[in-house]
Amino acid sequence: MTKMTKKSDLDGLTLLGRDSTPLKKLEVFPNHHPDRDYTVTLATEEFTCVCPSTGQPDFARLTIQYIPDKSILESKSLKLYLWSFREEGVFHEHVTNVILDDLVAVLKPRWCKVTAVFAVRGGISITVDAEFKK
Repeated sequence: MTKMTKKSDLDGLTLLGRDSTPLKKLEVFPNHHPDRDYTVTLATEEFTCVCPSTGQPDFARLTIQYIPDKSILESKSLKLYLWSFREEGVFHEHVTNVILDDLVAVLKPRWCKVTAVFAVRGGISITVDAEFKK
């Protein structure tokens, strides 16, 4: 029998279906297929943080890929989490690794990779790949 979403999967989700503001809180729900390796990919063209020195905005295309173990990331919590970096001064390399560390802490995935492709600034583009393997 196929394992479908259960009402109890919503237990503990505090952000889904509610008005929200930027928040560094990632939420998860149960993976009903932990016996199978499959890849979940989440992407946004709208990631923003600021240069820690100049305060100038930095824009990035962010791709998150992971192989879940017992948990799956709830996407609205990810949206609010990423939004929380909008006014934060941080280097590209650091923010990419912080995002990976936070995802791994809450998801405990089998594998996870965060790719941040930052827009050209000063004639140079920066792409950062950060990866976790269990």
